[in-house]
Amino acid sequence: MTDAVIRTEGLTRDFASTRAVDGLSIEVPRGAVFGFLGPNGSGKTTTIRMLLGLLEPTSGHASVLGFDAARQASEIRLRSGCLLEYSGLYERLSVEENLELFGRIWGIPRSERQARTKEVLQSFGLWERRQDSAGTWSRGMKQKLAVARALLHRPALIFLDEPTAGLDPLAAAALREDLAALTRREGVTVFLTTHNLTEAEKLCARVAVIRRGRLLAEGPPEQLRMQKAGQRAEIVGRGLDERVLAMLRERPEIRSATVQEGRLLLELEDHSPLSPLVPLLVGAGVEIEEIRRERASLEDVFMTLMEENGR
Repeated sequence: MTDAVIRTEGLTRDFASTRAVDGLSIEVPRGAVFGFLGPNGSGKTTTIRMLLGLLEPTSGHASVLGFDAARQASEIRLRSGCLLEYSGLYERLSVEENLELFGRIWGIPRSERQARTKEVLQSFGLWERRQDSAGTWSRGMKQKLAVARALLHRPALIFLDEPTAGLDPLAAAALREDLAALTRREGVTVFLTTHNLTEAEKLCARVAVIRRGRLLAEGPPEQLRMQKAGQRAEIVGRGLDERVLAMLRERPEIRSATVQEGRLLLELEDHSPLSPLVPLLVGAGVEIEEIRRERASLEDVFMTLMEENGR
């Protein structure tokens, strides 16, 4: 990957006797949504703080937007937007006043500030309610406003730490759509942490999965699904008894075989063909009515990685 907005090499951070981030090496491509995935306590927020220069690494190196994160942190923060643990909104101010305040903090000229405020509020569908007090809004609306605020100064990169956490499904879906449109329209790079694997699968061009500070996998979601997870098949029919299950479980290409409500659920090793199993089942007396095959989801990949590295 040649045009990396973020590049880390062996990035490590220790706290007393705990290693929060352990030799992390990743690259984040320009203009994409990059998903940074891991369970609670895996080192995601610590990594973001090192990338922003808020924490010094114990060892290793990180460059962000071409700047050294340890020595040129102010340059990185000037060119980045952030929505971390707290929204940072002033709830007694109106929506428009919130952006006016932050625009002044960023030193945006008055005419440009007004035009940009209208632009970002319109892009999130918030312009008609710009006179509302921010404190009267729902959590989903506040999150949209917080993301709009992070974009106000036209950053090349934004960090979003669990932006849809606590939102209802409709509000979360609306924010996801806005983020997808944002990357297409403005070409901004998004560094996203989330526990919502479906969200990551829909939004992210590339993901990295970490556990206990260590990188377990990195790449496009589709590539990880093909490399790290088995393939699933569902066979509907009659004669699916314990004798058939015992026969299937002895085959090396089958990871698991179960029967639920007349359906045979199979998980196959990667790239294993399903076709040899059909005559085998027919020969065992199974009357096959339907066969469906599907790839594992990103959530399946994530859980497989957690199980493999938790042993």
